[in-house]
Amino acid sequence: MIGPGIRVLLVGEGRTYFVRSGTGLFSTDLGVIDLDTIVQASPGDVVESHTGHPFRVLIPRAPDYFEHAKRTGAPMLPRDIGLVIAFSGMNRDDVVLDAGTGSGISAIFFGGIAKKVVTYEAREDFARVAAENIREAGLLNVEVIAKDALSAEGVFDVVNFDMAISPDHVRHAHSLLRPGGFLACYTPFIEHLCMVMDTAEGLFSSVKAVECIEREMTRSKRGTRPSTRVGHSGYLTIARK
Repeated sequence: MIGPGIRVLLVGEGRTYFVRSGTGLFSTDLGVIDLDTIVQASPGDVVESHTGHPFRVLIPRAPDYFEHAKRTGAPMLPRDIGLVIAFSGMNRDDVVLDAGTGSGISAIFFGGIAKKVVTYEAREDFARVAAENIREAGLLNVEVIAKDALSAEGVFDVVNFDMAISPDHVRHAHSLLRPGGFLACYTPFIEHLCMVMDTAEGLFSSVKAVECIEREMTRSKRGTRPSTRVGHSGYLTIARK
């Protein structure tokens, strides 16, 4: 059953709304939806607007927070977050340090997998937004700290950096990682990639860098082909201690 004040998706007739249950009336172009009717409903139940248009009630998952949660900047794309998870082998026994929290999207993805996530954000206003998004995602294993990642303490299995990074950050990550742990650095420019690789080469046992690319497929009456839209987002360096 869905309690009051819970984030849900209302999906119907080509529209998706990201709302809270039990917060009164919600107006759409397909009519007014009484959000109080969602309380005590179950995922998959259908509610109707006052004009009779149906909407299915769903519980949001991590990709839905990427699409709909409040943002303070451009978060890592789900495909790039997926590369971090895959290359690091992130699992339910891991303690993860995430830095450059932003809106908290990466931390939400990681929090659904890892045992614990500690995420650092140097800007207090960004950290407040991230903490709210993480609370709405129902993740009790994610802690937001409004400080620079260089102040991080502890022992971690995975460290993820999505921020303006310096050689000191790479060296500090190495000091925080367990033997066999992984550092992941998402960087927008090749110059940043080279700096990370050059610093990591003398510290880590292995260093790998990839370009993050996704090619969406388009389908029409004429046929199916890759989209002409640019699929590049950035670069990811993975280093193992």
